[in-house]
Amino acid sequence: MKIQYKQISKSLTGFSTPFFGVSWTPPETDRDVVRKLITFLEDRRALYNPYNIETPMFVDQSLLEIRKELTSILQRIGDNPDISLNLRAMRAACRKYLNEVGDKDRPSFHYREFETFAALGELRAVFGIHIAQPAVKYGIDVEEELASILPVEDADVGETKVKRKCDISDER
Repeated sequence: MKIQYKQISKSLTGFSTPFFGVSWTPPETDRDVVRKLITFLEDRRALYNPYNIETPMFVDQSLLEIRKELTSILQRIGDNPDISLNLRAMRAACRKYLNEVGDKDRPSFHYREFETFAALGELRAVFGIHIAQPAVKYGIDVEEELASILPVEDADVGETKVKRKCDISDER
């Protein structure tokens, strides 16, 4: 069995000779960044749980964690136009939701339910678009729950661009 050069290059962090030494860690690919982000978002229930079981405090906390992760990724990748625009849009959606609805002392949805649900729906729509674009570009599957916020298939086009993990198991 041969080891592929890509595997070797990932593990190569340096070599030395009697006269000099070189250390190099290959950069993370855009596809790896997007795949890791989608995996992270697949575990964020605030993005896809039914509205009636959401707890505002936990939604706010989850969105703060998402915003922190997006900022961390943006700091790592710099101004990469291929994915930074999607990340910035998702981060801005978190900020908008938290500015408009986020309230530390709300025990549950009550008199502001409509505004809260509308803002959460808007946030999910923004995330759906900005998750779908890089998922399509890099051919990354999205788990069923998170895929529920992706834009729906256009009946005129007749093809789905993002393979959902639930769709893959149905093809077998």
